[in-house]
Amino acid sequence: MRSKPVILVALLLAAFLVNLDTTLVNVALPAMVRELHATTTQLQWVVDAYNLVFAALLLAFGSLSDRFGRKGMLLAGLVVVGAASLAGGFTTAPAQLIAARAVMGLGAAMTFPATLSLISNVFTERRERARAIGLWGAIAGVAIAMGPIVGGWLLERYGWAAIFIAMAPVAAAAMVLVALAVPASKDPGAAPIDMPGLVLSSAAMVLLVFTIIEAPTYGWAAWRSVAGFAASAFLLAAFIVWERRAAHPMLEVSLFRNMRFSAASGAVTVSFFTLFGFIFLITQYFQFVRGYGPLETGVLLLPVALSVGAGSVAGTQLAVRAGTKLIVTTGLVAMAAFYGWVAATTSATISYDVIAAQMVVYGLGMGLTSAPATESIMGAISRHKAGVGSAVNDSTRLIGGTLGVAVIGSVYASVYASRLTATMPASVPGRAAAIAHQSVGAAYAAAGKIAALGHPVLGQALQHASANAFLRGLTVGCLIAGAVAAVGALLAVLFLPAQPARPASAAGGEAETAEAAHEAGTPARPVSAVR
Repeated sequence: MRSKPVILVALLLAAFLVNLDTTLVNVALPAMVRELHATTTQLQWVVDAYNLVFAALLLAFGSLSDRFGRKGMLLAGLVVVGAASLAGGFTTAPAQLIAARAVMGLGAAMTFPATLSLISNVFTERRERARAIGLWGAIAGVAIAMGPIVGGWLLERYGWAAIFIAMAPVAAAAMVLVALAVPASKDPGAAPIDMPGLVLSSAAMVLLVFTIIEAPTYGWAAWRSVAGFAASAFLLAAFIVWERRAAHPMLEVSLFRNMRFSAASGAVTVSFFTLFGFIFLITQYFQFVRGYGPLETGVLLLPVALSVGAGSVAGTQLAVRAGTKLIVTTGLVAMAAFYGWVAATTSATISYDVIAAQMVVYGLGMGLTSAPATESIMGAISRHKAGVGSAVNDSTRLIGGTLGVAVIGSVYASVYASRLTATMPASVPGRAAAIAHQSVGAAYAAAGKIAALGHPVLGQALQHASANAFLRGLTVGCLIAGAVAAVGALLAVLFLPAQPARPASAAGGEAETAEAAHEAGTPARPVSAVR
């Protein structure tokens, strides 16, 4: 009999690796501008190539892991992540790095759904499942927040390539631990592969995420953006129609009628919308406006990491006792309050003590939202279909995060550009002005060159104007994120059930049946999905 704590450690290490990869690269973006001469668009694709492939293939690999084995899929995914990360460290051009990041996204899509589905199959009673998912949510949130810390340390000591090379031994360690500790698991009644469903879901996801990524560049109302969203909706509708008629669908779309599943998925989307938007802007604020180094920036984000972990662990336990609705709503309200607080107080000289307090509020809100919502999603689906359920949860995270960067980044960029145009000294040369409009980092570089050419006052004026433009964009971006979190809180109040139905519905599956029997003090019919 394998030890459950050791199994959990192995799965948490694999989840930590994938989530660390999500934000690890962010602190290295300025270095890539200097050393690889990457453009703003290329920098965006260094980040988004990973997310695009990850999101596109989640449902497909979640379904395949249920059919062919979750442990095998997890091990294969770790091999791909480790090999692609190692290759990324030896690239010499932005296009090569973008390709490596795309392959890393493929490995992540193979790995991540299997971690959560294995947890659901090993920890079957709700209270122990809630604890395990709380730790899974904590490790995911901590990894996302600690990405800048680890990346900053590696960047300052070894350079940007070390950020990717260092992932390979971590992946190898996770592989060994998973191989030794984690039991084999799959759906014992696996049906034939739903190939049309796999193709339609992947196509819909890749087109949707690609359109979201590109919309800020071409405009949200531009014909190609509208066409992309329309085509995504058509593919999604075709997927739903097919799944409802298929003899062996990869996803039971009727699950979305269960508010414990669909409303919780919406809460996860909102929480990651705000998280990725926050990480996108705050790393630039610390490095450019405040002048901190990459490692220092990462350390300054530590309050977020610690409070996300604490909120995730506490949130799942509180949800079992007080109800998912109350805890998730509280978390969303805390996130909305954080963004309102930041929008009201942000400046270039605000005390870090205030910033740290703000990050604690945000981190607790994030933990109280995402982990209990994930537990709700996984509790609403049969353990035999846990791979697909995990993939749905992970897809909402990625779509929310990608939307967060795209929407908040688009709003910020628009406000930054217009504000800089209005306040930039007229004597700034045209080429320098064009560079300054690309980003606040580019503006600081242009200001430095102007000063080096013997015009220190003009350079300082450009730097001051770009800092003020950035802060204005940050403020408006925070207001948008706060409004999204507030709407999410309202929707959670209206639609998210407080507790699972008793007795379990068909949508709830065997996990809730076992839980209901446990709480009633009667034995449940044993079901073996872990073999």
